[in-house]
Amino acid sequence: MLRSALLVTLGIAITGFISLWCVIFSVIPNSENRIHKIANLWAKILLLISNTKVEIIGKENILKGKPQVFMANHQSDFDILIVLGHIPGQFRWIAKKELFQIPIFGQAMKNAGYIEIDRQNHAKALQSLDEAALRIREGKSVMTFPEGTRSRDGEIKSFKQGTFHLAIKAGVPIVPVSIVGSGRIMPKRSLKVTPGRVKLIIDKPIEVKEYTVENRHELIDRVRNVIINNYDHWREAGTKNIKDMEKEAS
Repeated sequence: MLRSALLVTLGIAITGFISLWCVIFSVIPNSENRIHKIANLWAKILLLISNTKVEIIGKENILKGKPQVFMANHQSDFDILIVLGHIPGQFRWIAKKELFQIPIFGQAMKNAGYIEIDRQNHAKALQSLDEAALRIREGKSVMTFPEGTRSRDGEIKSFKQGTFHLAIKAGVPIVPVSIVGSGRIMPKRSLKVTPGRVKLIIDKPIEVKEYTVENRHELIDRVRNVIINNYDHWREAGTKNIKDMEKEAS
């Protein structure tokens, strides 16, 4: 527990220091891309000091030079670091408004062009999606956790509809992302940090041209099933590997 306390304290200090520099960098014109690169470095530093190893599967499925909407399952605060540190290129987060209320850190997120969403206010949420559509038209990709909150038991919850509206409206493909193992690193509502390995599975882009707002539920089910299938497959593979190693050791 002492180790976790030291890691959390160090992580907060590093986050505050880098966030401050992101705020300072905002005075430079067109600084959003630079700030995102700093955020990428921040994520890699925190993963390194927490001894979190990430294996990436399917990196070749990321579209190069084209905007896309990344959608991932969500189990832990470490998911933010995992995605930010290991999905290449420029993208903008759609994140809950509470994160933007954190002093300095929230301002750094705004300066990076990340998009605040208030899920309790429908009108404001629609404004946020319009802002995200603008980012996409500018050629930026968007990253989101469609569950809207972290899962406590590791099971993938139902998906919110908003970002699917966004993908259909913008006409850009959805890239399903499955994160396996982050819940063991740092569970929801816990400050205990356990070293470990995580798998980041990036599946093939799903085109949205055949979908409309009217049949959006078919698209939601399709994306969610891809994420769940990859999650279950690689989680079971990891469990089997652990059991095999235990047998060899005995």
